[in-house]
Amino acid sequence: MLPRPLRAPRTVAAAPASVWQALARPRYLLSPWPWRAVAYLLSGTLTGAVVLVGLVAWAVVGGVLAIVLVGLPLVAALAFAGLPVAALERRRLRLIAPAGTPAPDPHAEPPAPGLRSWLTTRLREPATWRELGHALLTAGLLWPAEALLLGVALAAPLTVTATPLLMATVGEGREAKVLKVWMVTDWPTAWAAAALGVLLLAAGAHVLGVAAGARAALTRLLVAPDDGDQRARVVELTRSRARLVDAFETERRRIERDLHDGAQQRLVALTMSLGLARLDAPPGGPLAEQLARAHESAGAALAELRELIHGIHPKVLADYGLEAAVADAADRSPVPVDVDLALPGRLPRPVETAAYFVVREALANVARHSGASRARVGGGHRAGRLVLELEDDGRGGADTARGTGLTGLADRVSVLDGRLTLTSPPGGPTLLRVEIPCEPTEPACA
Repeated sequence: MLPRPLRAPRTVAAAPASVWQALARPRYLLSPWPWRAVAYLLSGTLTGAVVLVGLVAWAVVGGVLAIVLVGLPLVAALAFAGLPVAALERRRLRLIAPAGTPAPDPHAEPPAPGLRSWLTTRLREPATWRELGHALLTAGLLWPAEALLLGVALAAPLTVTATPLLMATVGEGREAKVLKVWMVTDWPTAWAAAALGVLLLAAGAHVLGVAAGARAALTRLLVAPDDGDQRARVVELTRSRARLVDAFETERRRIERDLHDGAQQRLVALTMSLGLARLDAPPGGPLAEQLARAHESAGAALAELRELIHGIHPKVLADYGLEAAVADAADRSPVPVDVDLALPGRLPRPVETAAYFVVREALANVARHSGASRARVGGGHRAGRLVLELEDDGRGGADTARGTGLTGLADRVSVLDGRLTLTSPPGGPTLLRVEIPCEPTEPACA
């Protein structure tokens, strides 16, 4: 049997992300975009009419009550009339805006709670006045233009298309008056009018698409401006934070290497020299006692230095990966720790480092503050994310705002686009969960 030839994969065109892209395609009339354009313009017409009635009623009531000074706050509050209209417009933009690009809210959070802070912040924002202008423009100009456009590009072609139906029903098969200006008295003309109506309806659908795109662009400009410079600054800030973390890790490894190859080796040589000197010194004498104390002090200093080097960057993490490093941290914990961590291989170094120090800090907090009798570290790699869970049976009530040391770790995790969450009700248990997006860089060793 001859091998079957492999078929070339069929290329599927991506769905258009906006009405502008859809208009450039020949299958525009068969897509949902004409309906979305009609829904956007129709809802805009209704919204504009309601806004017009609301603004007029608001101004009239405020003006009447201003005679007794009660309406002055109502008149002043007209400055904020654009806020709810803009909020509704940002929701309506989902009908016609590019897919996956929600309209941003340009307003900043007030610096303090309370009505006065909110009012002061909103009055100082240019967005508030842009949205007021948008509300006035919607009420006075945009919705009548949308209503007229819907009538010309949609209602009129539909009426022309329905000429045979009008002739068969209202005209009793003898005549039909189309758009109140054109009298049709025979069936061939009626069907020709219906064909013309279909062509006009297709053209009107394209016109409505263009109008809806232009209306959405104007609305986005006024109530949801896209601040490209601010976005670029955010991107650059994120990249600079990542570079700082990389530089910090590089400096950490350099310090660990210098201590390991320099000070630690000198302390080892000093300890060995003191040990040999103790062997040569007369036993029981004052010299032997001084050498013994010096030897013990050098040994203690060497142990402390090794712990310091291990804390700066453990060699087991660099050589064997996160699983072994977590197991080593669990063995060193004063509180018994159960480890259930399975990973498919080595992860990127920044991810392993951040995850390890989260585990180590969390276990240190368990030993110092929780009063727990047992802890657990579990997790794995799921759906493109490293997931770690650390739980203890202590008293609970942990709070990152009270200096538990986890705030800095949360910042480190956030640099990697990860998330750190803490659940610690009074009485326990405490659960710390870490999620970091990543993919294995090396397969697990057999």
